Amino acid sequence: MKDFFKDTLKVVELASVLAGPAVGMFFAELGAEVIKIENKKTGGDMTRTWKLPSENPVSSFSAYYASVNWHKTSLLLDLENLTDRQQLYDIIETADIVISNYRLQVAQKLGVDYATLSAFNSSLIFAQLNAFDSESERPAFDVVLQAEAGFMYMNGEADGRPVKMPVALIDVLAAHQLKEGILLALLRRTQTGKGAFVQTSLFEAAVASLVNQATNWLMGGYIPQRMGTQHPNIAPYGDLYTCSDGQQIVLAIGTEKQFAHLCYQLELEALLEDPRFDTNAARVKNRAALNTLLSEKISVRESSILLQNLEKQGVPSASIRNMQQVFELPSAQSMILEETWPDGTLSQRVKTVAFEIQA
Repeated sequence: MKDFFKDTLKVVELASVLAGPAVGMFFAELGAEVIKIENKKTGGDMTRTWKLPSENPVSSFSAYYASVNWHKTSLLLDLENLTDRQQLYDIIETADIVISNYRLQVAQKLGVDYATLSAFNSSLIFAQLNAFDSESERPAFDVVLQAEAGFMYMNGEADGRPVKMPVALIDVLAAHQLKEGILLALLRRTQTGKGAFVQTSLFEAAVASLVNQATNWLMGGYIPQRMGTQHPNIAPYGDLYTCSDGQQIVLAIGTEKQFAHLCYQLELEALLEDPRFDTNAARVKNRAALNTLLSEKISVRESSILLQNLEKQGVPSASIRNMQQVFELPSAQSMILEETWPDGTLSQRVKTVAFEIQA
């Protein structure tokens, strides 16, 4: 997979922070040549300086920057300088894809908008990432979109304040939308030889990802509320329990068969005949009473043994892992990409490509 686009695809990244660079890294992982254009006047992508207190203060990049900038050639240019701008134009002439998150007015001022760059290369695929829409000049980071698109309102504990998700998930979702558009444009170009303008916005990507929470409102008139980890349509699903060894686990019961196996495993077969719990709808309505009964049984079980037994019975469940525990798993370790930076620092991040294609 790492050589899928080797020697066949050249990508120019006019994007910073996370969503745009994640698209560039996707193609880099598949073997494409990715040239990242960074602002010489500001010292490059702003995320170079987004460091944790534990990071090396003199390093030229942060862990955040490293997360989406694997295997790229970084080029510092001042696009207000005509010589530097011409250097970019020379690169564009042989490029296949441009990824940009410049606002339209800024792009036009710097001469890096679609109309200008496509004049140098008619087969160019120009992928534009906006915050809201193509006409809006409103700046935004991920948390702004989490707020605007309803995620923060429904995220958090029932009696708590709105909470943002702990990763910039809207950026990640928008990156996937843009990748899909680019890949379709590449397919079309193989058929027609023509370039294309592809665009999406963080807001549209966020709304497109509301799925059942959106339809709960659109079809049911229900405004999703903060429920912690619980699910508005299913129970027990997302509910947390503490085992005898202090380890928290989560259950994700999606079928009546799974609920039955859970009850057998916890010696709660009587619940299957109890009208408060004999259907999913009843369990959602009586979630608090159900969780009291489940918690009592789970609290005396050792987590690893219980999870093993639930797995054998086909009951979806999991231990709540911290990041160290996640990367102790072999399947997570296989997702790590390493690279040595020019200053000798070993940088690590996870793959953005999580699929395989076999001929």
